[in-house]
Amino acid sequence: MRTLSNIGFALFGAALIAISYGLARFAFGLFVPSISAELDMTPYLIGLVGALPFISFVLATLVAPLAADSLGARNLAVLSGSFGAGGLALISQASDALWLGVGVFICGICTGLMMPALTAAMQALVSRTMHGRVSSIMNAGTSVGIIVAVPTVVFLYDEWRFTYAMFAALAGIGIVAAWFFLPSVSRIMPANAAPPPPITRLQWSRLARLTLFAFAMGFVSAAYWLFAPDLAVTLGALPSGHTGWLWLAVGIAGLGGAMVSDLADRNNPPITQALMLMMLASSLALLAASPGRLGLAIFSALVFGLAYMSLTGLYLMTGIRLLPGRLSMGPVLPFMACALGQAVGSPVVGALVDGFGYADAFAIFTMIGILLAMLSPIYPGHIDYWADWTEEAAEPQLDELPTVDDTGLQAAYDHQLLDENGEPIEPVAKEDGPA
Repeated sequence: MRTLSNIGFALFGAALIAISYGLARFAFGLFVPSISAELDMTPYLIGLVGALPFISFVLATLVAPLAADSLGARNLAVLSGSFGAGGLALISQASDALWLGVGVFICGICTGLMMPALTAAMQALVSRTMHGRVSSIMNAGTSVGIIVAVPTVVFLYDEWRFTYAMFAALAGIGIVAAWFFLPSVSRIMPANAAPPPPITRLQWSRLARLTLFAFAMGFVSAAYWLFAPDLAVTLGALPSGHTGWLWLAVGIAGLGGAMVSDLADRNNPPITQALMLMMLASSLALLAASPGRLGLAIFSALVFGLAYMSLTGLYLMTGIRLLPGRLSMGPVLPFMACALGQAVGSPVVGALVDGFGYADAFAIFTMIGILLAMLSPIYPGHIDYWADWTEEAAEPQLDELPTVDDTGLQAAYDHQLLDENGEPIEPVAKEDGPA
């Protein structure tokens, strides 16, 4: 294994995330117009197929922590990349909806295994004082992968089979690189780290609210991820090649999502969530209202990308904070809930498109997003309004979120390892690792 610096590992991890998330999972919506035309698939059938990678993502995520401990970071990343390469290759050769569905299902397994593998490697290689920054850079890989997919749509919009074959080749390169650069060990725990305390009733309440918000956000976002390009082509009569600019806008705006979510954690998470959910809903309404005007369609994609990536980053940090010492559970549950929301939302929006058309389907999802934003005061932020309204506020406040002065993604990671007194373990000099 070749040793990587902290930033080198962050960039390498972002590249693997770009392949497993950006190409294997979220690029599918770009090619819906071409795929549905060639394979003669209805919107409802596209919705069913589009739900499969989210289902397999959840199933893979359930076993990923155990797999990371038993296989190690390197072997798990190689296994993830192998699923990605196989799924992408199968999509490129799909002759009907069945084989297409099998391919995207396998790609979802790749997505569910990659981040746990990289998280295990990060804990083994990267200084704990850099975990927040490294995680932010790796999470940006999703946006990078979406951006990488754009030229293939702009210049090869009718060659989706060739494009997916190229994606499979990139996944193969990622497999080789993971073998050389990732450690074979799994996560390393300091000897003085105490086991996490039992989860209290107040923590379960907060976690349940976070999970419901993540599920609902995933449900609403499914309409854009799966059908935005097809809406622009079908309803707005835009050339198929122009839809790539929408995903370019999503990717560029998504790069700012990590910064926004970090700022949100430092200020008022419930208010920020409400704002971002309103932006998410408005992006659906704007695209449905002006699908034939490329400039407005691109602006809607910018709004969507910033809102979606900011919300996923905010849910990640809240999950980490809610369950100190449980990195295999805290940040995983909201991501699983979001994926389940997308799995449920994909066939629902497909059925609505079949029954009422794109404009009405997107309008319905817009209303759901607005109603969800109105419920944001019960989001489990630094000030838990919901706890103040219930009897749970009377519980001992031993599991409160960190104070507002101790916020941000790195602060969330700093509170993951606690000593026997419940205080964060300070990193020692030997943990600094390569610079």
